[in-house]
Amino acid sequence: MRETVTIVDYEAGNLTSVRLAVEHLGRAALVTADPDRVRAASRLVFPGVGAADAAMDTLRSTGLAEAVTEYARTGRPFLGICLGAQIILERSEEGRTKCLGLIPGLVKRLQVPANAKVPHMGWNQVTFVRGHALWAGVQSGSSFYFVHSYAPAPSAPEATIGTTDYHGKFTSVLARENVVACQFHPERSGRVGLKVLENFLTWNP
Repeated sequence: MRETVTIVDYEAGNLTSVRLAVEHLGRAALVTADPDRVRAASRLVFPGVGAADAAMDTLRSTGLAEAVTEYARTGRPFLGICLGAQIILERSEEGRTKCLGLIPGLVKRLQVPANAKVPHMGWNQVTFVRGHALWAGVQSGSSFYFVHSYAPAPSAPEATIGTTDYHGKFTSVLARENVVACQFHPERSGRVGLKVLENFLTWNP
């Protein structure tokens, strides 16, 4: 029997595209807002779009913040996507609330010239700066789909495994032990995005 992939529903969007991508790769997907099901997951995807404060308010009020944190501490595979790659850090410049703190560091607004567009939206390259199972069969410099105004800035340089340039370099992929996270949307990044997602689905940290 194939492993079920659990997708956290905390009212932060893009759940259907993530579920469809997981199912396209031959896995069963469970979208849930139940903290107990999150704790019991064997493989967890933590997606999201929107604002950090609103997301954290929902996570705390539903008990999901504690459940996600407890899950991450078990050593089982964890993937954050977009907003889910930001609020796993300690704090975001987007709001005043504390985030989950799964990886030490901050979330910072993209620093761009006055005439540059924010959010950063569309296809951009990811350069691999450290090896990881997430990169199996994927070339450094491959393009992925981004929509964001903020980006993770982990405290430890070794937590950054991929970077992207948008009027300056930022961390676009980070990893620490069993936790990996992509600022881009693998589920919206075509064949190469599906390959990254497939690598996560077979990764055993």
